Amino acid sequence: MYQKLIDERTKDFDKAITHLEEELHKLRTGRAHLSLIENLSVDYYGNPTPLKQIANISIPESRQFLIQPWDKEALPSIEAALKVADMGLNPSNEGEVLRITLPPMTEENRHDIVKILNQRSEECRVAVRTVREEIWREIQDAQKNGDIAEDEKFTGKDILQKKVDEYNASIEELRKRKEEEIMTV
Repeated sequence: MYQKLIDERTKDFDKAITHLEEELHKLRTGRAHLSLIENLSVDYYGNPTPLKQIANISIPESRQFLIQPWDKEALPSIEAALKVADMGLNPSNEGEVLRITLPPMTEENRHDIVKILNQRSEECRVAVRTVREEIWREIQDAQKNGDIAEDEKFTGKDILQKKVDEYNASIEELRKRKEEEIMTV
């Protein structure tokens, strides 16, 4: 019974890890990566639209983006959105395309981004702990209702904790890998 409860909620643990991975892709590492700007909201004819839906984004060099809108009239809106985004990006308007060169990261920038990385990792750990507590409550309720014995309840708690430890190890592995990527000059 307790195994069924744990298995049913494993997808919630997976969602937390997936969300962390998405957040880590958004962190700047000194190299151009599409996830930095592709979902940037641009005011396109009065509608907020993700940049990737109105322009072709390419990476001609490791620290450079090239944005070519499908509608040339959108160029000023894209440029404005990049400036408002407060990402430290200065687009250069070349008439039909925008070129963005990422400034080199300083040691201080890198440490600030690592702090953000640690915050995101901790948020994921909190999400995993929250799911653990919900599952534990369900196991306790099952024992109170007579669906499982008290011994099974504690066996379920141990198995649940092993599962949580596995997810925490995954979170730490993702964090370490991203920190190494950020701190590499």
